Amino acid sequence: MNDRQNPYDPYYQQPQIVGYDEYGQPVYQQPGQQQEQQPQQYDPYAQQGQQAQQGYGYDPYGQQQPPQYDPYASQQQGYGYDGYGYDTGRQQAAVDATAQWSIPQQAPAPVSAPQQPEPRSEPEPAVPEQRRADREDGTGQYSFIEEPDEDSEDVIDWLKFTESRSERREEARRRGRNRMVALVVVVALVVVGGVGYLWSAGKLPGLGGSGKKDTATTGPQQRDVIVVHLHNTKKGGTSTALLVDNVTTKQGTTVLLPNSLAVSDDEGNTTTLGKSVDGDDSTGTRESIDALLGTRISGTWRLDTPYLENLVDLVGNIEVDTDTDVPDTKKDVSPLVKKGEAQTLSGQMAVAYATYQGPGEAEAKQLMRFGQVMRGVLRKISDDPKAATVTVQTLAQILDPSLPEKDLGASLAKLAEHAKIGDYKTALLPVQADGTLTDAATESVVKDILGGTVKAPDQDAPVRVGVRNGTGNAGGTESARIQLVNGGYAFVGGGNTGTAALSEVLYRDAADKEKATQVAKTLGLSVSAVKQGKPAANADVSVVLGQDYKIK
Repeated sequence: MNDRQNPYDPYYQQPQIVGYDEYGQPVYQQPGQQQEQQPQQYDPYAQQGQQAQQGYGYDPYGQQQPPQYDPYASQQQGYGYDGYGYDTGRQQAAVDATAQWSIPQQAPAPVSAPQQPEPRSEPEPAVPEQRRADREDGTGQYSFIEEPDEDSEDVIDWLKFTESRSERREEARRRGRNRMVALVVVVALVVVGGVGYLWSAGKLPGLGGSGKKDTATTGPQQRDVIVVHLHNTKKGGTSTALLVDNVTTKQGTTVLLPNSLAVSDDEGNTTTLGKSVDGDDSTGTRESIDALLGTRISGTWRLDTPYLENLVDLVGNIEVDTDTDVPDTKKDVSPLVKKGEAQTLSGQMAVAYATYQGPGEAEAKQLMRFGQVMRGVLRKISDDPKAATVTVQTLAQILDPSLPEKDLGASLAKLAEHAKIGDYKTALLPVQADGTLTDAATESVVKDILGGTVKAPDQDAPVRVGVRNGTGNAGGTESARIQLVNGGYAFVGGGNTGTAALSEVLYRDAADKEKATQVAKTLGLSVSAVKQGKPAANADVSVVLGQDYKIK
């Protein structure tokens, strides 16, 4: 335990550090080696260690050691390593008395003034650090890596934190403003919507209930019109009606057309509506009705009685206020349809009631019953266009090319929407004995319901000329018809009127004056007969033939 070579002996004298090698490892004095025989090399770490141990007489084990190194003695030994361990001159070899160490020794670089050594208890490995301000290097051969300052990083982090917090506050303010704007917009829309609803319903104070009607009746109105022909496959005969959807006033109407209505065929010859429908020329009939009434029909729906029966059964029967009993085809049995309110009719019963015309009854009675059945069907059809189209497709009927299943389903759905809420009515077009329209008919039905000439005809469409015979000669109408058709005009018969001495040619607007003048020349009438006035609602120009007209 008293062996002095034992490194764990606490009383063992520690060897002195005489320098550092090129790897920064300390070099110790060998036993028996004199300190004075070894030329010293200057090393910054060794200087600091030896000064701490020798220069100041400090020994970590409490033993006083004689000072063996003079920091100022390095000035007389030449050049070695400078204060930072870099080679600045010659290098002397260290003397190893025991031949066990061969460590190069360097003379310390001359210094202008002694520097206060920093005490160090033990050497520390070289770690890159910030350059000391009290040392200057004039060689310009070195590049140093500057480590980031922790304080500056803390400042940057603080700035980022404060910036992000400011952004969050600004974002919160912006979201608050957006919510306020959205709230104001919603409130405004609710107020405007409420006022609009009250106005449309006529419930605003001081406006009464006339607001909607006044708006609907002013200006041009949009109407969708289809014509339906009911063919009685058992007894024969047809019934015709116009299904009118007034898009502007949101009103639906069934306009019943008598078979005796006088229309013109393709050649301009006068015929009746019944004969035209029986001829199975749907396109010609549709165009004749357009020319007569001044409207525009979008398509033709041919509905045979078997399809009407299937249609009623598909919608689940209908309810009709019947005005008469309809007898059964079998004898000595109760009526097939009984008179009364809200009578439920099946498909067979609906067909029987729609086509029934009692003994001595006018055609108008049967037409009104047909109109009742059509209204009952519209009440039961879905107001959804897709569902209504499916119903039409289920019938599997052959439709006119002018009205495919999709268009018919859409038209029926619109009419059903009006019929379900009661905005639907039925009107009969009155005609005279000769099939011509009366003045009351043109005003009440043609103008108000159908719109008359509210839809201007195409530019290439012929001018419609209504003719009323006041010559006192029955041949006057036919003579005028031939002249007008040959002249390229559409003839619209207006029937007879009282005898007139002079003929008149009336036009509605100033733009129609030239048309009226040409009509007068075609009929051989004087230009002085052309006047601005009120022609028939279903004609562009009206002519009253007087006794001055020469019949040809």
